[in-house]
Amino acid sequence: MGCDGGTIPRRDELVRVKQKPEQKDKDAEREFRWRHCTLTQQSLQEPIAMCGMGRLYSKQSVIERLLEKEKMPETAAHVKSLKDIRQLQLTPNPAFTEEDKTEGLLDTRHSPYICKLIGLEMSGKFRFVALWSCGCVMSERALKQIKGNAANTCPLCQAPYSVEDVVVLNGNDEDLELMRVKMEMRAAKRKSKSKKDKKESKKTEIKTEPEEQTAEPAASTSKSVALEKPTTSSKIRAVANPKRLGAVNAMQDPELKRLKSDFSVAKDPKASDVYKSLFTSHKTEKEQERAHWVTYNPFYN
Repeated sequence: MGCDGGTIPRRDELVRVKQKPEQKDKDAEREFRWRHCTLTQQSLQEPIAMCGMGRLYSKQSVIERLLEKEKMPETAAHVKSLKDIRQLQLTPNPAFTEEDKTEGLLDTRHSPYICKLIGLEMSGKFRFVALWSCGCVMSERALKQIKGNAANTCPLCQAPYSVEDVVVLNGNDEDLELMRVKMEMRAAKRKSKSKKDKKESKKTEIKTEPEEQTAEPAASTSKSVALEKPTTSSKIRAVANPKRLGAVNAMQDPELKRLKSDFSVAKDPKASDVYKSLFTSHKTEKEQERAHWVTYNPFYN
């Protein structure tokens, strides 16, 4: 079958071998993640922000997507408002030039940002972290070297931070799981803090209202005391007068007048004529010739 001239074919020339799948270029993938926005897949533009998972975004593109209310991709589904991202405080690399953007090998290119503490380039070869409380970015190696009393304060801006505020930028799968837990811890901490602030504001409102109310009665009582200082003679009259006033009022009470023997309904000016006609003292009862069918009249029996 051919092989003229004494050539000897090899096995891979005669047998079809299953082709291996194409492998990604790790260097190219790493550079793409550190220099492009996760949302738009375009080059990062300042101001640069990060989400709770440590992914990098152009802040302007995130704001535009939120204003347009477009659906976020799966990698950014947890970004629902500007509270879910944090603007980064990056340190520019003085060795970075315009040629590094397009020309040269990936290994020899300079990164646009560096660690301000020890000068490592933020290219993905070294692990970098950011603090959610202040947004400062530094290498993980530099942060681990800080120990003692200064371990809970940012080495760049001296702002305090806690363990859940440390976010690994562009971490692996294990880091993403840890970042998700830290994101939930920050959300719970923010809710508890808002509840405490509401309770404190209610307490301050309750405290200020009684002070205002007590100040007003104090001024009014001082005036009333100055105006209402009775003399000794007026006190004696105040003690004696109630009985006399009560007696006079009792004499003028119409209910007591009716209990008297000389009281007559016919002479009552407040009673109506229909009401007076029910009694024998009415003029119509005196003029009639026969007895009333309800009342007993001794004049006719």
